[in-house]
Amino acid sequence: MQEMDFENIRPYNEEEAQEAIQRIVKQDEFRSILSFVFGNDKVEEMTLQAAGSKSINAFQHNFMRPLVWEIVKKTAGELSVSGFDTITPDIPHLFIGNHRDITLDSSILATLLNDYNISLGITWGDNLMVSPFVTDLGKINRMITVFREGSPREMLLNSQRLSAYIHKLITEEKRPVWIAQRKGRAKDGNDQTDPGVLKMLGLSGKGSLIDKLKPLNIRTACISYEWEPCDIQKVKELYISSKENYVKSKNEDLNSILGGVMGEKGRMHYAIGKSMNEEMEKLPLDIPKNEQFLRVAKVIDIEIFKNYHLWPNNFLAFDRLNHSRQFGKQYNADTEKAFDEKISRLLEQLKSLQGREEELVKIFLSLYAKPLQNKLENKLPV
Repeated sequence: MQEMDFENIRPYNEEEAQEAIQRIVKQDEFRSILSFVFGNDKVEEMTLQAAGSKSINAFQHNFMRPLVWEIVKKTAGELSVSGFDTITPDIPHLFIGNHRDITLDSSILATLLNDYNISLGITWGDNLMVSPFVTDLGKINRMITVFREGSPREMLLNSQRLSAYIHKLITEEKRPVWIAQRKGRAKDGNDQTDPGVLKMLGLSGKGSLIDKLKPLNIRTACISYEWEPCDIQKVKELYISSKENYVKSKNEDLNSILGGVMGEKGRMHYAIGKSMNEEMEKLPLDIPKNEQFLRVAKVIDIEIFKNYHLWPNNFLAFDRLNHSRQFGKQYNADTEKAFDEKISRLLEQLKSLQGREEELVKIFLSLYAKPLQNKLENKLPV
């Protein structure tokens, strides 16, 4: 682990961050974000706050924290939390999170943890480094680069390097890390852990899979959006993918980042789950390795399903999908009106697809119904 080179995946150090801050504040993208989030009258004030930050921690406190909270204030009804009172700064965790929005899932968690004097490392796919500005902003905020492409040999080496670096951060440097439970966002509302993430984590350490994972102190981080900020884009991608191979447009990742930041979210809830160590210790060791990965993934899934906060539109979507009124007490006429308005916008924006409206609506309903469906299928309280 000590000999492995982490140079191309690590975040900026303090000296690099100072240089990056001065580059960032000169970019047009930076001023555009400030103008949208804070209004034109606060652009100069926030620019000075960012430019005057003498450390990474100061940049996060002076600039990122007010930026994230202002985005939440402008685009969300409220943000509630649970489980954060069980976190202590002296125990670093690997937070395995459900992944609904490219930047906000991890940014909100990092900002919440900042109140507990916890500095969070965040894994980001290299496909999201869409410009020098985004790369600088990510690496200042402790972004760990995950390389998505390459030959089989390169992919294995990248996985080994990432695994070793995450283990090093948590076990040696005592720094927590967030990683998504799967590659890419959950576009269908199904927060399911990819066993490949666990296979990557199991490339470092000694002993059994459980022995390798336990030092990471895995906990789940589950964010629940009342309205998915990029739901229409997700429906579009799923619909096209059902007909043909989906190819991303040139600026699609950047547009998804911006859409997630600026899109309507309604209410949000962020829940930290319990430590997975006790549950993992219950798993049998005398089973094939692939089965172990599946069992651990299932344990993580159950904790995320359990902690997902259901909103009225989740119940409504489930009932509409199943042509029932099973959960009619969980929503009202206002919920139905807002839901129908959302569907009207969906069909209007996707009419260029010339698709069957019932198919598009079914994908939309499934996206919002799936969190409730997961609870019911796993006999979890709703």
